[in-house]
Amino acid sequence: MAHALSLTTVVFLASTTPLWADAWALAPNGAKFERVGDRDTFIELVSENALKRFGITLNVQPDGRIDGRAFGQRVTGKWQWREGFFCRDMYWGSMSIGSNCQEVKVSGNMVRFVSDQGQGRFADLRLR
Repeated sequence: MAHALSLTTVVFLASTTPLWADAWALAPNGAKFERVGDRDTFIELVSENALKRFGITLNVQPDGRIDGRAFGQRVTGKWQWREGFFCRDMYWGSMSIGSNCQEVKVSGNMVRFVSDQGQGRFADLRLR
């Protein structure tokens, strides 16, 4: 049970998410998000901040590395910016989370990752 819960808490990392994933929104209803459309803006947002939410801390490095922890397991991976999307390939412990290109939006210190090039489910993480 703990294993399944841990995987669903990193929903923005997965290409498919559970039906209740939208419950992982941290932003208040009505928050205005602006799309992050280029790599330089994205790097400016994340290069000096960790992405956090309960049980998750991720660092997205300008050189294409991703590292952090999610519910006691190490998270590793690689990313690149392609055609306006954050594209990543990740591992949670030794389990592959898979590849996915995601739309990135920002509202204040909140970053929203929307899977499947902005067509899938989303998860919000705070910049800290």
